[in-house]
Amino acid sequence: MQIGTAAPTKTELATVKHHFIHHKSIKDNYNVGSFEKDGINCLNSLFKTFNVVIMVGGSGLYVDAVTKGLDHFPDVDKSIRTQLNSDLKLKGLDYLQQQLKQLDIESYNNIAIDNPHRVIRALEICIGTGKPYASFLNKAKQERSFNTITVGLNANRDIIYSRINQRVDIMLEEGLLNEVKSLKEYKHLNALNTVGYKELFNYLDGEWSLEFAISEIKKNTRRFAKRQLTWFKKTEDIIWFDYKEDTSKIIKDLETKIK
Repeated sequence: MQIGTAAPTKTELATVKHHFIHHKSIKDNYNVGSFEKDGINCLNSLFKTFNVVIMVGGSGLYVDAVTKGLDHFPDVDKSIRTQLNSDLKLKGLDYLQQQLKQLDIESYNNIAIDNPHRVIRALEICIGTGKPYASFLNKAKQERSFNTITVGLNANRDIIYSRINQRVDIMLEEGLLNEVKSLKEYKHLNALNTVGYKELFNYLDGEWSLEFAISEIKKNTRRFAKRQLTWFKKTEDIIWFDYKEDTSKIIKDLETKIK
């Protein structure tokens, strides 16, 4: 999944030590809770040698899991998720969305409602506990033993969307379609129910034309970017820089803040 996930290149990996790159199989069950534990363990080890560690990523939930801690939920009967996955397959995402709207309007209005995994997660908690998913959010979390400085890069939305379209074209030129073909037998796995893969699976299954599949990748990536922007704009402690800012100035500002 090198191309579709835009993983760091061999040159980039050789330039500086990376962690959590290609460390899991697509067949492994892995979630944000596991990432929180692994991330904290990794940081505890790194802080024995380094005073400053850099985490890079675009998923707000995964960033917050490490820097702030997750909300924790009661265990619920696994059969609930099995039934919800069946409902998703037979009745569609809209059916689950409407179910969540009735049980927990706050979550319906605030989670990534077009993400089936998030909808199912919220619903299984609602059904399994008899309480809204939202009622378990924003509780007191375990304090971190480190301080976090969060940096964001700003760009005009038109520029972001143009870059996304260009990026998809480059990925296709680099062989994304062949990569997806090599993974077709695993398309049922959660790891492959992601932007860039699911659209091309539809093409390979004869459901869509290649042109339409590519346009859907671009559209769905833009939607994902929009959700990212919404998430991070709500985060109060981010230090924003323009994407064209001189890197040396950013580093100088950060060094001052660290001191």
